Amino acid sequence: SEDDLTHKIVDILRVNQRVRESKESGTPHLIVQDLVDLLHYHVTTYFDNEVSGIPQAHHRSGRPLKTLSQRLKGKEGRFRGSLSGKRVDFSSRTVISPDPSLDIGEVGVPFEVAKKLTIPEKVSPWNIDALKDLVMRGPFEHPGANYVIRPDGVKIRLDFASDRKALADSLVTGYIVERHLMDGDVVLFNRQPSLHRMSVMAHFVRVLPFRTFRLHPSVCPPYNADFDGDEMNLHVPQSEESRSEALMLMRVQDQILSPRYGGPIIGGIRDFITAAFLLTRDETTLSPAEFSNLALIGGYEDDLPDPANKGAHPTYTGKQLFSLFLPKDLNYVLTSKWAKSMKSGETNDVVIKNGELISGVVDKAVIGAEEPDSLLHRIAKDYGNEQARQFLNSILKVLKTFLTRRGFTYGFNELELPTEAKEKIRETLDEAYHNVLELNKKYKAGTLEGTRGLSPEDTLEFHTVNELARARERAGRIADKALPIENSGAIMARTGARGSSLNVGQMTAALGQQSVRGKRIEKGLRGRSLSHFPWNDPSPESKGFVKSNYRDGLNPTEFFFHAMGGREGLVDTAVRTQQSGYMQRRLVNALEHLKVEYDLTVRDPNGHIIQFLYGEDGVDPAKSDHGRPINLDRLIETEALENASRVKLGMEETEKLLKRFAPKLNDRLLNELKQKLAESKLTEQGAKNVLERVEEALDYSRVEPGEASGIVAAQSIGEPGTQMTLRTFHFAGVRERDVTLGLPRLMELVDARKIPATPSMDIYLDEEHRTSNEKALKVAKEILFTKVGNVVEYSEVDPTEGIKLHLSQDTMLDRDAKAEEVAKVIETGKRNVQIDKGGKVIRVNMENADLSTLFTLRNKVLNMKLKGIPGITRVTVVKEGDEWFIQTTGSNLGKVVAVNGVDPKRVITNNVHEVAQVLGIEAARQTLIREVMSTLDEQGLEVDIRHIFLVADLMTAKGYIQQIGRHGIAGAKSSVLARAAFEITVPTLAEAAVKGEAEELKGVTENVIVGLPIPVGTGMIDLYMS
Repeated sequence: SEDDLTHKIVDILRVNQRVRESKESGTPHLIVQDLVDLLHYHVTTYFDNEVSGIPQAHHRSGRPLKTLSQRLKGKEGRFRGSLSGKRVDFSSRTVISPDPSLDIGEVGVPFEVAKKLTIPEKVSPWNIDALKDLVMRGPFEHPGANYVIRPDGVKIRLDFASDRKALADSLVTGYIVERHLMDGDVVLFNRQPSLHRMSVMAHFVRVLPFRTFRLHPSVCPPYNADFDGDEMNLHVPQSEESRSEALMLMRVQDQILSPRYGGPIIGGIRDFITAAFLLTRDETTLSPAEFSNLALIGGYEDDLPDPANKGAHPTYTGKQLFSLFLPKDLNYVLTSKWAKSMKSGETNDVVIKNGELISGVVDKAVIGAEEPDSLLHRIAKDYGNEQARQFLNSILKVLKTFLTRRGFTYGFNELELPTEAKEKIRETLDEAYHNVLELNKKYKAGTLEGTRGLSPEDTLEFHTVNELARARERAGRIADKALPIENSGAIMARTGARGSSLNVGQMTAALGQQSVRGKRIEKGLRGRSLSHFPWNDPSPESKGFVKSNYRDGLNPTEFFFHAMGGREGLVDTAVRTQQSGYMQRRLVNALEHLKVEYDLTVRDPNGHIIQFLYGEDGVDPAKSDHGRPINLDRLIETEALENASRVKLGMEETEKLLKRFAPKLNDRLLNELKQKLAESKLTEQGAKNVLERVEEALDYSRVEPGEASGIVAAQSIGEPGTQMTLRTFHFAGVRERDVTLGLPRLMELVDARKIPATPSMDIYLDEEHRTSNEKALKVAKEILFTKVGNVVEYSEVDPTEGIKLHLSQDTMLDRDAKAEEVAKVIETGKRNVQIDKGGKVIRVNMENADLSTLFTLRNKVLNMKLKGIPGITRVTVVKEGDEWFIQTTGSNLGKVVAVNGVDPKRVITNNVHEVAQVLGIEAARQTLIREVMSTLDEQGLEVDIRHIFLVADLMTAKGYIQQIGRHGIAGAKSSVLARAAFEITVPTLAEAAVKGEAEELKGVTENVIVGLPIPVGTGMIDLYMS
């Protein structure tokens, strides 16, 4: 039962003893050498028991020994397991449940937990009576106390104290009482995985009965929590300093706007949105009793307005109730999700004037979480976080009560469609089936027109998939139209509360095509997917098209295909989580030490400048207005209500006014201001007011020195990574080239891979060649890489006549090649080349060559370059606007730029290393930013561009491209401990010891490891006393 290291040391001592004895007694040299080797082995395994090529040292039980090296490395090792992160006291964990009656900033804590977790409170003249009271109550009654600590450091446990009254009476200033957690205490609440900074927030305690933590449902999105059994952690800060930090920096209301995209991440979800819609519909009326009761529940304390509908039985509208909680000077218009989904073409249907909701319905676009530019966003931005919190608290309580009283349910009968709709859906699907069979007939007859760059089989597949997708869409639309406006499912989908019209369509109309790896379900054994179909069955259902819906149920073959598709989804999610988690860990490690200094530059701990101004404009995305420093249109709109003039302000006036402000603004903002003010109908005073507001807003939105901008950027890119798709899909519609998308593309950009999985270029042409398809094609044929083998249909090797190459006339035409060119490429002094049969056959002969030499020669000849640019395997000419340009598969920037007819200034490649080589590091940075942005946009994920700037700037800061992982930035850090904590722990430490490196403790990881405050944010400031 000894420690593993003891075992090893004992082994070393034992063998050492034997070596000494052997030497002294003059044992033969061979035996001594064996013993020395054994000693060698023991010493090696003492240091590292996982050396390759050496058997592991085992216990008697067969478990390998855990020696020095294993103690340090890996996730459970010393560095990552016990130093970078460790288990802590004063924490608790239990299941969470919803409680919409709480304040959004509160957390419900069970009595059991509140009695165990304590807060040390110093006894002073002001609180001595209260604390005496708590000590008397003891540890078993809440609120009480668990310990008393005397000034000499003696700790007294109250559950064993015989006379608590005497102890309470003995309290004097200087004693410390560890009291129970009470209402209003500030605690930190967290849900793992902690993907961004809103995964840990400060809540206020509300002690409640029962055994779960209670959380307001609208605070779920930042934690990514739900109530299907999730557990969360609660930590109690122990010092005044930590409590004040939690209060100043981490309160829930201060996290309403997310630093990822500068929009609200906390807001109405699910039921609240449905309720808001039902309350603010024109049909909703409330009796004065209901109205005043709901107003009271929302905490409204002013005079009630007059009922909208006067008469014998006066009634209020739901809109009036909603308006009670709006700021009185608020003016705003926006388009609701409801209006968008009804496809009426109506925009700006929600109108709020002077704090009154005049028209439109409230739904996700107005008060929803994760909806930038919503009403909630405006209140948080223009009136501050505290007001946003009060608005949310009031309105959500009202909506909760309203919906509870009205009732809202989704029944099976609401999935029923009228007979004519079902009939229409059947006809749509039948028509699609018919079209697919027609396509198959055309393909067999060989009359199917090819699509550029696709083989006949691919063309058939392409059209089939599109036809079936359209059919499902149409069926879904028919179902959508057939559902009445009152239908609960439709209400949830249209208001954005939950689900989409796709879900409703799959429940009521048809499920559509099931796919595996982005393709239809392929033929299985001997040309069929299941033994229930005839061989080579062309019908859609044999390839996984499901025409049933969830309401009527699937038939067995459909069910099987559906299960295949579903299984893939599960596997994909599991793999994706793991991959994106690792990517985020690398990102955080590479960027963690970057912070904003007091001159607003972003630097690493050694003072190297990564950015001269954070994000190029110094604006903090979390304080920005959806990425912009200010919302100019809105400022001008608001000001125009007060100071409007009949005429436009004009350019001269504007420029005069801007003179004073110009030095404070960047050029882009200055130009925008110029144009918008000149066009606006404002008086001079109005324009001045706008400029003052702009100055204020700019000051407010500026990034704060000490901000850990690196970590925030890493989280803002890593967190959406979990939501990205893993597989490579084709471009929708134009399937000219495969493009890596989603997480794999993001990872290869961050890894700075030398060659991307799918390199491609967009080549724009000069004025002469961009006008017509023919001219563009001419250039494209010059670019496309062609080997001799590409134009040879078949080849023969004959010992007497040499090699015969039969040229394919079609390909020769297609590639713009002539027989003479082919001959010229092959010809050398030794080889004798002739062209036969009017340019159809080329004969190559070598004097006295044997058969094997000829075969080798043939293979060599077929691989020779005929024309074009190496690396470019496919070209397609595409029209955009009124110019033609070339899209390629494969990339070779250096060579393409020199081709005649190409406009060298407008050649785009997705290979960052190539750009760096040909155009330099700044261009490579630009390419990186563009590629990351387009990858995220394509996935529908919003990330502020400033975060991407920072990552790109760091990767290119050294003048060459560094990857984010261990071979790049993380491995090149100056801190020994930071490198050791990331990866390859032991070799790093050994090398540092050999070189005698010093650890300066300037970065983040190293300070966490040695337990010092990190030099970021509040830890960056030192206080000096004179």
